[in-house]
Order: sequence, then structure tokens, then C-alpha cells
Amino acid sequence: MARACPTSPADDHPLATQDTALRSAARVLGRRGFLTAAAAAGTLAFTVNTPARGAVAAPELDPARVPGDPFTLGVASGDPLPDSVVLWTRLAPEPFAPDGGLGARRVAVQWELALDEYFAVVVQRGSVLAQPEYGHSVHIDVRGLLPGTPYHYRFRTGPWISPAGRTRTAPAPGTPVAALRVAAVSCQAYQDGYYTAYRHLAQDDVDLVLHLGDYLYEHAVDPAGGERRLTGTRLPDVLNRETVSLADYRMRYALYKSDPDLSAAHAAHPFVVTWDDHETDNNYAGAVDEHGGPPEAFLARRAAAYRAYWENQPLRATQLPRGSAMRLYRRLRWGTLAQFDVLDTRQYRSDQAYGDRPHPVGPEVDDPARTLTGAEQERWLIDGWRASDAVWNVTPQQVCFSQRRFDLGAEPNVSMDAWDGYRASRDRVLAGARAAGIENWMVLTGDVHVAYAFDIKDDFDDPRSRTVGTELTCTSVSSGRDGTERPANRDTLLRANPHLKHYDGRRGYLRVALGRDSARADFQTVAAVTTPGAPLTTAASFTVEAGTPGLTRA
Repeated sequence: MARACPTSPADDHPLATQDTALRSAARVLGRRGFLTAAAAAGTLAFTVNTPARGAVAAPELDPARVPGDPFTLGVASGDPLPDSVVLWTRLAPEPFAPDGGLGARRVAVQWELALDEYFAVVVQRGSVLAQPEYGHSVHIDVRGLLPGTPYHYRFRTGPWISPAGRTRTAPAPGTPVAALRVAAVSCQAYQDGYYTAYRHLAQDDVDLVLHLGDYLYEHAVDPAGGERRLTGTRLPDVLNRETVSLADYRMRYALYKSDPDLSAAHAAHPFVVTWDDHETDNNYAGAVDEHGGPPEAFLARRAAAYRAYWENQPLRATQLPRGSAMRLYRRLRWGTLAQFDVLDTRQYRSDQAYGDRPHPVGPEVDDPARTLTGAEQERWLIDGWRASDAVWNVTPQQVCFSQRRFDLGAEPNVSMDAWDGYRASRDRVLAGARAAGIENWMVLTGDVHVAYAFDIKDDFDDPRSRTVGTELTCTSVSSGRDGTERPANRDTLLRANPHLKHYDGRRGYLRVALGRDSARADFQTVAAVTTPGAPLTTAASFTVEAGTPGLTRA
């Protein structure tokens, strides 16, 4: 990790600068004012854009000779802390070339962070080298920032200037924050439709976006883009195969990130990301792939997938993979209002029981030796609850936590891939929540391509048992194509699961507003994704009172 020389950010940043003054300054500075100050090298930023130890440094490419716009994949920010946020971009003038069109050469990239959208009040700036071994991705961990503050950022290389992004820092520790608005998204198969939900989300007034997994899919994408039925363009044949190698995964991320609606959402809001299965392989479990192939072969594929995931997301150096391992679970706080315990339920899990088919509960499901999170992550989660002083303890994760019976039989089938297939693991987490005494627990879930709202019960088999929390499942952005408001199994699931309070099969995202006295969830829905431009509607809204778990329809 390289550390540049620090600047001396003043304690009295001009947050109150008037809009007219900013516009005036912007007219003077303009785009030519980007990084012309002599202090451009002074920064409190930390980066990982250095060659691996022992590697021979790649030759450097003159930025003036970059063959085209290198910012085709947009910009992003993420994981805001009270004094820090991660800025991201990846250079790819030829996004569907294995090397992005830059070969094995390093490229200098300048960046700057400002208090205003006109970049008249720049507070930090710097320069890094985009390294070929990291896919020419750039991760800037900007430090020394003011807490609870919005910022604007952009990058430059040679004559090219990136789109500008907007981000923010978290409030200072201990701050009694009054309100927070977050969005939750998941499951965005490119070939299943347009990212209309992201177009609306880019315009929504949220502080943070939580991506709960399936950012990309490993399946082949045909030249017409599947359900998008592209006209006037043809996707390259290298995308029409399953992802296996590092080059495959890099080019698949390039496809997804070239979508203008996804790029707009990333530029508008900081993201906190976690993965599910399709970023690597469908329904994999630890070192076991979907088809039960040799673990050593799958771990090589997993290493490529994890490396590409890190390269293409706004993540810190602490998440940089080591071979086929990557520490992704982590904790973020928003003053004393919310604590986010972001889980990874793929990397450490036991193999699914009963061949990973829907199955009634049996001895394998209740085997205490089996785990969904791994023992270390489970302890980390429960220890974090014990130390929490937050009003809301939010658990962003991947697969359904609440019991979900699929039929009305005496021994109903349940999912072996979700927490239902790991009941002993779920019981330990429920016991940990009780022991920690957390009152306002909210689980945010992706994976299933539908919107659910559950009361989390102390005993799911007893509808009269105590409600201990809330689970909100966001539907998919595009996966599953258009969907329907009332899926065929809707009535059966509502009858079989009395703690299930809402079920909608259309596309969209979830918006949650947290306050000190209550929380509100709005299920934001689009009617179609196989054609672009569908309007946004609110399918349902629920509230939860702080200190009184249980969903109430708003």
C-alpha cells in the first residue's frame, strides 16, 4: 500500500459557500483547472495501485496516447466512514478486450475531491498509477475528511475527464443521527432486461445503496443481449460463454458497468456491496461448485472471480483477495442510528443438504456441525451486536433468513440454499440476537427475485411466538425478466407462512428510511424490464416502531 504525503485540511472548510460564488469560481476554473495546483501530489489518500511485492513494474503509458475514452465503465464510491470514503474507476478504452485496450502498461490517473459539483472548492487531490495486474482499476481510500459531509469527485488521465460522482462520509461516532435513507438492490442479470430500476434510483434521495449480491451472472450473454434485443449493435462473441477465467470475469463486469443506468446510480450514491453466488458460480458452497467438480479446479476459478470482483467494486485494500480467499464481511456505522453488519453467506458455508433440491426438514438441516456463515463470521456478528449502541441493527446479506415453506403439506419443502437449509446455524444467530438484547433488528436480503416482508419469529413453527425482528427482501433489478405482481404460488406461500406479510414478483428496489422512533420500508416497483422506460410505483409500504418489532402496513 502506497501512502502519499499528507496535506493539511483546515478545520473550517467553507461548507457555507454560496451557490453563486461556486458558479463564478467554476467559470474561472472550468475543466482546465483540473489538478493544475502544485499541491496535486499532496493527499491523505491511500491506494493499492502498486505492483505486487517482487513483481517487475510494467512500463508506463503516456496518458496522451490512451487510444480512446478510458472511463467507459464510469465511476463509483463506497464504504463511507466518518473520515474516509473509497473512490473507484477502471480504465478501459476497449472494455471488451481482455486488457481493456491498454495492454500491460501502467497509466497515470489524477483524481480530485470537492465540496461542490463545480469543483471550485477542491479539498483533496492526487495521482496514482493504474496497474495492469489489477485490470487498470483504481481504488482511492481518501482519508482526513469531515464526517457527515457530501463530496463530489472525478478522475482524469491525459485529455480525458471522467463523469463526476457524488458521495458522502458517515456521521461521527456517537452522533445521534435523526434519519437515514438507504436503498437495497440485488440480482441484475444483464440478459434478462434493462436496468430501469437503477435509472429511478439514481434520481432517488438516498444516502447509501446496499447491493446484496448477484451483481453479475456467469451465464453466456448472446450478441443481442438476451431480452434487451439490442438493435444497431452486436455484443462481442467473447461474452457468449460462461465466465471461468480472470479475463472472462473482467469483460463481464465491463458489460454490466457499461450500462448507463447502472453507471448513473453508482455516480449518484455511495454503494456498500456484498456478493452472492453468481459473481462466481450458481449456488456454490465454499469450495464446492454447482456440479460438485474437483475443489482445486473450482478454487482456481473462485480466485479469478474474487479478484475481478475486488477490481470492479469500490472496496478498500483490506478486501484485496489472497488467492481464493477474500474477507468481505465487515461493519459500518451511521452515528448511533444504525449499525450495518454486512455478511458473506457463500465463501464459508457447508455444502447444501439433500443435493440442493427443495426438501422437507431432516437431520442434515439440523446438524450443528453445518454452517452458513462459518464459525468466525458467526462469532464476529454476535460480538458486534453485544457491543452495539445503535438504535437499528441492520444485517445486509444474501439468502432468505426467515422460514419459507413452499407448500401446505404436513412435511413441506423448504430451500436448501437459504437459511432454512441451515437451521442449526440460524438458531445460533437467533440465540445470539436474544443474548445481545438487540431490540430493533432488520435483515435485508436479496437472491430470490421477488419482494418479501417477514416478521422474524422466535419460533417460526409457532405463529404466536415472539417477533424478534424484521426481514425485508428486495426484488431483483432485472433477473427473472418482467415478473408479475401475483406469482402463481403467492397464495400458497402466504397461507403456509403466516409471518410473511408481503409478496410481489415484479422488478425494482427497496427503500428504507430509518429514524430514531420508527422505520419505513417502500417496495419500489417497475412493471417491465424487457422494454426500457417503465415508470416507478410504490407497490407497498410498511412501518416498524422502534422497540416494538413487527410490520405494520402503512
